[in-house]
Amino acid sequence: MTSASRTRTWVACLTALLLVAFSVTFVAGIAGSQRADAQSSVRPPANATNVTGGTVPGMSRSSDSSSEMWRAVRKGVKGKVSIPDKKAGQLVQSEGDNWRALRNGPLATYGAWGLLAAIVLLALFYLIRGRIRVDHGMSGKTMTRFDDIERIGHWLLAVSFIILALSGLNITYGKYFLLPVIGKSAFASVAFAGKWLHNYVAFAFIAGLVMILVLWIKDNFPNALDFKWLAQGGGMFTKGLHPAAKKFNAGQKILFWLVIWGGLALSATGIALLFPFQIDFPVGWEPIQQMHFMTTWHAIIALVLIVVVIAHIYIGTIGMEGAFDAMGSGEVDRNWAKEHHSEWVKETAGSKTKKKSGSAAPAPAE
Repeated sequence: MTSASRTRTWVACLTALLLVAFSVTFVAGIAGSQRADAQSSVRPPANATNVTGGTVPGMSRSSDSSSEMWRAVRKGVKGKVSIPDKKAGQLVQSEGDNWRALRNGPLATYGAWGLLAAIVLLALFYLIRGRIRVDHGMSGKTMTRFDDIERIGHWLLAVSFIILALSGLNITYGKYFLLPVIGKSAFASVAFAGKWLHNYVAFAFIAGLVMILVLWIKDNFPNALDFKWLAQGGGMFTKGLHPAAKKFNAGQKILFWLVIWGGLALSATGIALLFPFQIDFPVGWEPIQQMHFMTTWHAIIALVLIVVVIAHIYIGTIGMEGAFDAMGSGEVDRNWAKEHHSEWVKETAGSKTKKKSGSAAPAPAE
């Protein structure tokens, strides 16, 4: 083992250990905050009594039991209000407590574990596999992988997603992680800026999503080569193994459809949250319950996509030699292209040959 390999091994081991320690500390902090939230849940005061001069629907007028009154209130009794928002007539909405328990409980905890597990597994993969090199070395000759409009669509989607991911993670985890570090005043400013960015950058994300859908959908339908690529693990785990692939391999196609369907789900739920109570879904839910569902589903899809994109960023940067050039300059080394997208290289060379032969001037008549 060379000194460079030993250094890389030690760095990867140390990184993996630090990430494991951080994950345990982070999740333990979330669990502690959840216990504090549970202890501070809405409860009737110990000396609560019945409302003087009136009754609560669901309990008898003669009853003076405060527990009976609060049980009726927690069941969702509604009163009359003079303001336009008639939802304000409900004093307590118990489904909100259930939603908060889900959001701050399993959703936050499993989401944190998923994010950190993805990072730790990628660090371990790098430790074991190392960077995937071009076996035949760089040739110094390049070919166009993506044109300008394709790269604009990719980076519009990528940059907007990163901004949305960071601001969204702050909404879910900021009070556990960032607030204790920077303090309440600074956190309030960060949260306000993040919320503002989250609202408006969402439209850039939708635009980027539409662009890559239109540009790449024709190349992302499965074919026979994809099944062979998946059976061989894409050559990711075996040095020197390079399954044939067209412009996009099976892994990239899976990523494409995850981003498209996940992005559509994020866009739909995000618009519903941007304009709350404007869409009435025919499922028999109260308007507030509909918002609970939208926020929960929005968060779940976002966390899944963040994990997927972390893996994509790893492969496109330190994970694979020459991969970043595809979206950096748009030009990739010919040897890299032959090893990872051999069929696409053949198709590209064939199309150029046909174009040249078709455009050649006719031979003069004798």
